[in-house]
Amino acid sequence: MRGTRVRSTAAILVTAGAISAATVGISAGGMSVAAAKPANLTGPTSISPNAVVLRPEAIHIGGAASGPYTTAECKRILRISCYAPGQVRQAYNLWPLYRKGITGKGQTIVIVDSFGSPTIKKDLAVFDTTFNLAAPPSFTVIQPAGVVPAYQASSDREGWAGETTLDVEYAHAMAPEAAILLVETPTSENEGTTGFPQIVTAEEYVINNALGGVISQSFSATEQTFPTAQSLLNLRAAYLDAAASGVTVLAASGDSGAADVQFNATTYYNYAVTSWPDSDPVVTGIGGTQLHLNAAGNRTSPDTVWNDTYDPAAQSFVGGNAGPSPLAGGGGKSVIFERPPFQNAVAKVVGEHRGVPDVSMSAACNGAVDTYQSFPGQSTGWYPTCGTSEATPLFAGVIALADQLAGHPLGVINPALYALSASRAAGIVDITKGNNTVSWVVGTKLQTVTGYQALKGYDLASGVGTVNAAKFVPELVAESLP
Repeated sequence: MRGTRVRSTAAILVTAGAISAATVGISAGGMSVAAAKPANLTGPTSISPNAVVLRPEAIHIGGAASGPYTTAECKRILRISCYAPGQVRQAYNLWPLYRKGITGKGQTIVIVDSFGSPTIKKDLAVFDTTFNLAAPPSFTVIQPAGVVPAYQASSDREGWAGETTLDVEYAHAMAPEAAILLVETPTSENEGTTGFPQIVTAEEYVINNALGGVISQSFSATEQTFPTAQSLLNLRAAYLDAAASGVTVLAASGDSGAADVQFNATTYYNYAVTSWPDSDPVVTGIGGTQLHLNAAGNRTSPDTVWNDTYDPAAQSFVGGNAGPSPLAGGGGKSVIFERPPFQNAVAKVVGEHRGVPDVSMSAACNGAVDTYQSFPGQSTGWYPTCGTSEATPLFAGVIALADQLAGHPLGVINPALYALSASRAAGIVDITKGNNTVSWVVGTKLQTVTGYQALKGYDLASGVGTVNAAKFVPELVAESLP
């Protein structure tokens, strides 16, 4: 499978600088973001003008188990590491916050997924009982964009149900006293007459009714799959409304490293690309790291950029063979948005483009987290699960803690995030090792897309790095004050 290069898109940039209000610009955390004239993204590839695939970024490893794997069991049976909620909490230093009562109390995490899962409330209850977690104070499911069709097992419905499981269970694990609002949409996300417009409708309902302070989105679409820049910009309404309303929006940066997939969702681009909505300047793009933990959740070595492309064990349990195949955190330079003001200090890295990700959390398949599911079509039980779909709800939980400490939602956090990085705040933990270069085999030929290397400070593989939550949460609140 060979991706076909599109024509140069270096000039296809939408300004993220200050512009006239007449061009739909709004103030968002010290920056202005606006729509602009359409720019044609179509090249020699055959791309449908009415549909862009948005895919969940959750990855199952192996089959179901009767109980959650311990780290030792994963290493012995699957030859990978896997972690339970307690280990993840320890890794991100959440316990000092919990001891001070910073648990997400009074906050609501909004999780948006196509279709949802028919068994998610029961599955979360099993997850909580197994790991001695209290149930969230409330767990509400709404369908503001239309009634979700009755569940019938299929690869699409099972994929989104698995995505929903991961999102809900690990957002709750990070912020145990935050309410969970699961927003289900009635179609699989295909931009055009169906799909992403339903997400816009659903999220605008949440924002207009002030139903939550942070929105977690574990899906993305490669920017080049949109037929024009304007077709993407026409879908930004919810994000602009969120920014104006002080709601934080997060989005996964993808699981295919620097490559990412074309419209058919199977053929990779053979040059570096990135995805949206994580590339949107009013959205915080969440990349992936690999944790290296012992049974107690303490680090045995510093976090590295998530890249399982060349890990035969992770490849075997994700794809059934030793690979290589793209399996890494997304990151790169947008062809839609210019460098926003909050990235001016990292202009040497991003150039004139919006760079992603902004920050990274655990996502590696060799370092997956235990999830429980029981929806039809797949065996009931425990699955090690990974991807930037894990990283995004993890960070949503951190934001819920910060919102509680602040006493209100923080809104667009990107300016504060980069200011903290520039000042070398203790809560920002730099990632200095790894890259998101990926390879795969086309016939008998190895295809490689060279990605980006972790650097000191900001880079296009890990963003500003990851976080020490006990220090990051109060720093983010302080930096976000007027």
